[in-house]
Amino acid sequence: MENESCAFMPGKLGRFRQLILNFITSIRFRLTLWSLFILSLVLLVFSSVVYTSQSNDLKSNALSELEVKTRQVQVLFRLVDFQVTINGSLAMPDLSQNLSSFIEPNDSMTIMNTNGQVLLNNGNLNTSQINELLANWKTAQVGESPHYYQLAGVSKGNNNRDYLFLLSPLPIQPYGILVLMLGQPIDPVGQLNKLFFTLLLASLATLLVALLGGYWLATRAIRPVQMITRAAREIGETDLRKRLNLKSKDELGELADTFDQMLNRLEAAFDRQRQFTADASHELRTPLTIVGLEANRTLSRRRTPEEYENALQIIKAENEFMARLVNDLLTLARMDAGQTVLKFEVLDLSDLALEAVERLYPLAHNKGIELIAGDLPELKIMGDRQYLTQMLSNLVDNAIKYVNGNDKYVKVETGFRFVGASAQAWVNVEDNGPGIPPEHLPHLFDRFYRVDKARSRQSETIQDSGKDGERPSGSGLGLSIVQWIAQAHGGQVFVRSQVNKGTIFEIVLPLIEVPEPVTQ
Repeated sequence: MENESCAFMPGKLGRFRQLILNFITSIRFRLTLWSLFILSLVLLVFSSVVYTSQSNDLKSNALSELEVKTRQVQVLFRLVDFQVTINGSLAMPDLSQNLSSFIEPNDSMTIMNTNGQVLLNNGNLNTSQINELLANWKTAQVGESPHYYQLAGVSKGNNNRDYLFLLSPLPIQPYGILVLMLGQPIDPVGQLNKLFFTLLLASLATLLVALLGGYWLATRAIRPVQMITRAAREIGETDLRKRLNLKSKDELGELADTFDQMLNRLEAAFDRQRQFTADASHELRTPLTIVGLEANRTLSRRRTPEEYENALQIIKAENEFMARLVNDLLTLARMDAGQTVLKFEVLDLSDLALEAVERLYPLAHNKGIELIAGDLPELKIMGDRQYLTQMLSNLVDNAIKYVNGNDKYVKVETGFRFVGASAQAWVNVEDNGPGIPPEHLPHLFDRFYRVDKARSRQSETIQDSGKDGERPSGSGLGLSIVQWIAQAHGGQVFVRSQVNKGTIFEIVLPLIEVPEPVTQ
């Protein structure tokens, strides 16, 4: 049992130390500490101002009273008859009765001649203090200015207080000028000491209340952050449906809204990733299944050369489809990862459009489709030749793939227009195919999205490859690549379509040079 207790105590102390460490490093503690520090500075400045103001007021009051008392002493001495002793020195009369009417017990009054001889010392000034005051008075006396004062520490009774002295000349006719040193305590009742302790106790009490109130306010302010932290811990990679839904309108509410929006984007991104993985797996599984079935069917018994040739054509078509699909997936992966480097140069958009028409003309002719090159004026743009050619080829190939009916045609033309102060180049790929229903238009550029999802790629592949050599249907990645390339060049892709009338894909790109008008 003793061993168990000893083993328990260190673990308990460790948890306690961890709690203390967490408390010290928490934002609540730091907010409280900083608010306490700022309040301490404010209280220190406030107390210093109050204490200094009170001290100056006391000094000012003491100086005013000394000036009044000095004038009264000067008037009294002008009315007194002085006598000279045998040795020629001035004899001071007994003026205690007269001085007691305005000289208080705590006051200090010293009278001396300019040679330093003390004639009257009503106070506890020692010789060194008297000589120091006299020397300061002589040094400070300039011209006709008669009044000077000096601050000194003087013992009066059992107290040692700061005194304010007013030194002034005291003319005694016809015996010359004496020096009057009249002083009184600056703070006779100890107001400054009482004020100091009052300010100290009030500041400590204020800081204690601020400490408790600040911690409570910090805890209340941090509570939404704790909610966000708990919600973030509960959210996993497979469950992004939880939201904070904080209704606060302050900064923390804005943070929670931003967090919810981030979760929405993450959930949408994970959904797209899962859908992308599922669609890619499905698209790859289909040709692999066809290849396996066709190979097994062909090898199940001996076939004629025509049957072997037909099987090989199907396998070849599926292999080409998988190669295109893998290449498209790698292209999109590099685009999403930011690994695609575009080599911009000055290009003619019409030349690129004409190049795409010429490349795909044999395919259109083989399908009985008229591929038309419309107006192709010279349009200077900045772009990457390889990717822009791929973008236009994808659009033309897509139009050829899905156009049907009589008088089938695909038309490619370019032009430009002004939008505000800027000029835009555009290229249109138009077909007279079945058109696209309106509900599908917002999703055309989603990856693996196909308008007619009910079509069987397997049956198309077998029929098309075995008969007229037509290629299998697309993977649903071509338009996604088109959109990325257009946006990477600062442009946009638009689509307009009417059911049973046809579809127009339009790409808009920045034009760097407005072409000159053609004169007839």
